[in-house]
Amino acid sequence: MLVPDPAGWAVLRNRDVRLLIGARFLTGLGYQMQAVAIGWYVFDLTRSAWALGLVGLAAFLPALISALFAGHVADTHDRRLVAALAYAVLSLAALGLFASAALGSQVVWPIYGLVIGTGIGRAFANPAQQALLPTLVSREQFGSALAWNSSVWQSSSVAGPAVGGMLYVLGPAVVFGTGAATFALAACLIAAVSYRPAPVTERPRVSWATLSAGLSYIRSKPVVLGAISLDLFAVLFGGATALLPIFAAQVLHVGPLGLGVLRSMPAAGAVATAVTLAWIPLRRRAGPRLLAAVATFGIATIVFGLSSNLFLSMAALFVIGAADMISVFVRQSLVQGETPDAMRGRVAAVNTVFIGASNELGEFESGTLAALVGAVPAVVAGGVATVLVAVCWARFFPALRRRDRLMAEA
Repeated sequence: MLVPDPAGWAVLRNRDVRLLIGARFLTGLGYQMQAVAIGWYVFDLTRSAWALGLVGLAAFLPALISALFAGHVADTHDRRLVAALAYAVLSLAALGLFASAALGSQVVWPIYGLVIGTGIGRAFANPAQQALLPTLVSREQFGSALAWNSSVWQSSSVAGPAVGGMLYVLGPAVVFGTGAATFALAACLIAAVSYRPAPVTERPRVSWATLSAGLSYIRSKPVVLGAISLDLFAVLFGGATALLPIFAAQVLHVGPLGLGVLRSMPAAGAVATAVTLAWIPLRRRAGPRLLAAVATFGIATIVFGLSSNLFLSMAALFVIGAADMISVFVRQSLVQGETPDAMRGRVAAVNTVFIGASNELGEFESGTLAALVGAVPAVVAGGVATVLVAVCWARFFPALRRRDRLMAEA
């Protein structure tokens, strides 16, 4: 029976947690507004699915290249300051986008360069922020803290695309300028977190052994490896987000405001699920529920790809977000809850690469496939592949399929 957990509200009395999730909300809001604007701006300039796919590739490459070093930095330096500086980089990249749009540039390559700058900032921000959260709460409160953190991020993902779509009516420069302000404020909030790490008398020398420790840890944990790789391949094949500008313009005919609404629906489903998990935590049958959620994600993706009705498409995207939130919650609980604090940054960095591969690289895959066969066949094929991945992973990772409790004993 599902029983409400008092820890779900207790974590919100922690000032540092409130500052952290406040920064998380602002960065999510700015990033999602910016993502809508970049997608529509690039498509408006190029009318090319391939060009949209390149946006995802430009966002992913920095995480892939710098992940191991970013994780090492998060484990050997003050995580608050690492995240704050990374958010400042996001703000500077947004100011560059603002300048490009304000000057009326018709050249697309500077946009890709600034997206790469945004990717660099996120590559350092994500491991530091993820590794910081478990140090602010007790182990008993961690699941609820993670759920609130995820729900706040997803709430920003609901508001961000809608606000971005509305502001885009005033011009892309307005969206990018607003994003720069939210990133700057987020940097101030996370720098104000009062937690201080223990003094480091001697930082480990940078070597391949220290940089790759996160990879080694994940390989030694079949359940963690199974959960991370499941999300990687499921979202890699099933991601339809990159093609939403095409569906909004050519299938559903709803324009930039409708695009913002469509982009908000997965986040709306994720918020509803995350709030439920914060108040009524997932305690048992974690592995089977994760596999079922990924299969549901694939089925909903197929429905979205075949739909030509706005409301059915919105409902399918809502289910996609709800299913993805279960996957995120289980994966993050396994990765952050069972990793020693001294390694959390490096493990989180590897996890960030997997997330980036499933999202940004998935956008590149979707854009490339859509350019070859069309947007609708690309999305439907991706949904079918996601269902097959869930079935295969249930066989390849029996430890994940049999995992009952979400958090192992301390």
